[in-house]
Amino acid sequence: MTFLGMLALLAGAAIATQASMNAQLGVLLRSSIWATAIAFTSSMLVTFTVLLVSSQHLPKMEIWQAVPLHLWFGGVLSALGVGLFYFLIPKMGVGPMMSFALTGQLLVAMLASHYGWFGLPVKPLDSLKALGIVSLICGILLINWRNAG
Repeated sequence: MTFLGMLALLAGAAIATQASMNAQLGVLLRSSIWATAIAFTSSMLVTFTVLLVSSQHLPKMEIWQAVPLHLWFGGVLSALGVGLFYFLIPKMGVGPMMSFALTGQLLVAMLASHYGWFGLPVKPLDSLKALGIVSLICGILLINWRNAG
């Protein structure tokens, strides 16, 4: 496994762990919205701290102005996704929730890659990838078979 692959696994583990922790925070606070707000506030503080201690410079105004309007609203999708995680994990369990969420992420990622959405490199969907998607969906159904009732 490559270093980047190991970092990707670490990122996935971090997402599953923080989702579980913050879902429990939402249960204890009796509000998944408060848990989401706390998670994003702490994320913002950490991110700004890293910016302050790193060598990152503020982009020039023309760079800010060249960003397409729709790209400024990715945080809305983050808040929706994270908030739904914190709401659904206590109801579904972390395993089933993560399995469905990962499936949704992969399906949209395959479409985004196939069509080159948001300036991504185009990686056409072929029959082998389609078989992988069908296998993934079958696997998710098998993982969650007993939870269906």
